[in-house]
Parts: sequence; C-alpha cells; structure tokens
Amino acid sequence: MRTSLKLKHCLIALLLAAGLTACGGGTDDLDEYINEVKKARGDGPRPLPEVKIYEAFDYLADAEGLRSPFRPDTPQASGGGSGPRPDDDRSREYLESFPLDSLSMVGTMDIGNVSYGLVQAEGLIHRVIPGNYLGQNDGRITNISESEITVVEIISDGIGGYIERDAAVGLSD
Repeated sequence: MRTSLKLKHCLIALLLAAGLTACGGGTDDLDEYINEVKKARGDGPRPLPEVKIYEAFDYLADAEGLRSPFRPDTPQASGGGSGPRPDDDRSREYLESFPLDSLSMVGTMDIGNVSYGLVQAEGLIHRVIPGNYLGQNDGRITNISESEITVVEIISDGIGGYIERDAAVGLSD
C-alpha cells in the first residue's frame, strides 16, 4: 500500500511538472514586440510654455486718475436710488416674522367672493389674500392660485440699494 501511495505521489508530481512546462514557452512574439517598441522613435517631450514676466502695479504711483478698487462705481452705491424700497412706516404682519422657506401653503378657501390662501406656520394655519405680506424680506403677495402663492420680495442688492425678486410658496404634499 505504501508503494502505491508513493507511485501516486510521483505520478501527480510528473503531471504538475508537465503542465508547468507547457505554460513556460511561447514568449518569442512578446520579445519581438518589445524590441520593436524600443526601436520606434518618439516625438520627444513638448517644449515648455513661454513664461510671462509678472509686472507689478504700483497703486501709489500709477493709479492717479483711476477708479479706486475699493469703492463701487455704480450710482446706486449711495443708497439714494429711485428703485423699490421697503416701507418702514407700515405695521408688520404676523407671517413676516417667518423665513419664506419655513412657510407652506396647505390649500385655498373661498368665502363669498374672496379667495384666500391657507398658509401654515408653526403648526397654525393662517388665511392670506393678495396684498398681505409674508416672509422676512418684505414679501407682498401678488397672486394666489390652486398650487402656489406668488410673492414679490424686496431684497438688498448689497451696494446700498434694493431690488425686487419673485418668489413663491408652493402647495405642500
């Protein structure tokens, strides 16, 4: 029994050796390709881009007669433009204390000839009509439809004036 076991082991070793020698050959075509690639002449590296010389600008000496880079050059910068302005004298409405994105429209309601929009803020539902204000940017309601409440906000343009921006509160799901 020991001899047959040794014979099996030898037979397995011979089969493995024969299998490995079959995988070892056949690299001549690869060597030929490598030699061709090595002999091929490349274009070489591309030339470096031309370096532009930095020219410093002396503001004290060279800026005479130029606009100051630290002051806006628009006429609205003084804040005295004739554009839209928030009405500081009117009394504020309750829904103006909430950011517009925290409000949600929950529906509409008709009472007599008046159509109301229903707006939810902090869990309470409020009736609004065109002309009411909501949101923190002086947003005046211009239209109420079945799907949204359209608002025109007056926001700062960042240079002392104001601009109007359209916004909407959509019907929530």
